[in-house]
Amino acid sequence: MNLVTALLHAEWPKTRDELRSGLREYYSENDETFRRQFERDKDELRSMGIPLLTASSPNHDPPVTGYRIDRKRYRGKAPDLTPDELAALHLANSLVRLGGSPDENPFWKLGGHPDNADVEAVARLPEEPALRILMDAVAERRTATFNYHGVERVLEPHLLAFRNGRWHVKGHDRTRGEQRQFRVDRLESEVELGDPDDFDRPQRASQVEDRPAWRYGDEDPVTARLLVDAPHAPWVIGHLGESTVVERRADGSIVAAEEVCNREAFRSFVLTFLDGAEILEPPELRRDLEDWLQGMAWAT
Repeated sequence: MNLVTALLHAEWPKTRDELRSGLREYYSENDETFRRQFERDKDELRSMGIPLLTASSPNHDPPVTGYRIDRKRYRGKAPDLTPDELAALHLANSLVRLGGSPDENPFWKLGGHPDNADVEAVARLPEEPALRILMDAVAERRTATFNYHGVERVLEPHLLAFRNGRWHVKGHDRTRGEQRQFRVDRLESEVELGDPDDFDRPQRASQVEDRPAWRYGDEDPVTARLLVDAPHAPWVIGHLGESTVVERRADGSIVAAEEVCNREAFRSFVLTFLDGAEILEPPELRRDLEDWLQGMAWAT
């Protein structure tokens, strides 16, 4: 989204290095890693139908290729949205879709048309049978009554969120007289809704508890040691906490220790760093990632 915003605000075609300079927190300082990241981002923007144009950037001799987004094609007949708002809507809908929903993108009319009509989402969120009912409950401030762990609950739902591969609903449980959080896939009955405007939602609803997805799961837990390059180390520490760091190296890299109960989720996390992270141990977890990468290579 930051790249889309930068390209929308560009008054002239921006070179790759000019865009890198403005997005230092996102792009790697390593030249080869940055090149791969930038090429990947360009391909993703074009696959989503965003009109990314190339032209010679001014004030460069010899000429250097620059990039910008055609604002007229991108905006089309959109409502009066800022570039940031339009970019957020476009990317969010293209990247993540709700299972069971139609694949037609309602935001294509806001700007840009896909070269390939079959644009695949990066992720699809599962749709539980009670999900849409609970969405109505949250939006209309209706109580939701359901069975959970053999007990009938009457919930004032304040927040519905997707965390670690599961939908969770959180609010004031009238049955227990306190704040409670429930996994939607574990509801033991259909959800019955109360009347609209039946309760007042707090101005600051308590957030759904969030833990990394690889700490959930039914697999036997293993402790992974992950070597993370220096450019990514601050983000990993901020995301996982200082307590996860078991070694700091002279070059600024760190070794983080994490309990893994979901190998697929941990593998996805490691792959987000491209070549900026390496599983050191245990051997079976490292081998699992190697086998997966080799399988992908054979598939292509």
